[in-house]
Amino acid sequence: MKAYWVKTNWLIKKLFSGYVWAIPNSERRIYLTFDDGPTPEITEWVLDQLKKYNACATFFCIGKNIQEQPAIFNRILAEGHQVGNHTYNHLSGWKTNTNKYVENFVACQDSMSTCTTVKNHPTLFRPPYGKIKHSQAKLLRAEGYKIIMWDVLSADFDLTITPEDCLTNVISNVEPGSIIVFHDSAKAATNLKYALPKTLEFLQKNNYQYGKIL
Repeated sequence: MKAYWVKTNWLIKKLFSGYVWAIPNSERRIYLTFDDGPTPEITEWVLDQLKKYNACATFFCIGKNIQEQPAIFNRILAEGHQVGNHTYNHLSGWKTNTNKYVENFVACQDSMSTCTTVKNHPTLFRPPYGKIKHSQAKLLRAEGYKIIMWDVLSADFDLTITPEDCLTNVISNVEPGSIIVFHDSAKAATNLKYALPKTLEFLQKNNYQYGKIL
């Protein structure tokens, strides 16, 4: 059995109602998100695919990767996409004390500020692995940050599933308001490169719209 839910369980959403799991609406609007970049070639490929379908997305970026790839980070912003914080070193909140976790979060915010000339003050945070302690979330939310989780997990990072399974995970579970997670990482590349174009085609054919997380 997988250690994650492809479609987030309603009980989890209720128990952790202070986090954003989905954004219900009547306009068939969904929210594409990508974690773990920017990654050379892969993030750029994702941006090319989004442009083909006039789709917008939110990229939850790792601070270290931003510093190593500022040009790609700036391209994300220049093409009208959102960015959010994914910690500086992809830390698991469950395995990290709160002070160190918040420091790592701040380091990622600093990377965003120093690596771009675009005026941008992201207030979105996605905890790596979806693992964050209550104490950590409480501090970040008190500073005005939204904890963005997900409704549909592509599981593109899972090397035990096929690219076809990855696609099915998304198109069989998406509904208006869904926050969908892909990963613009080397590990996810094989599944991503199969599933993302077909997902974008599916969303277009079924009259879904793309939204930004506010």
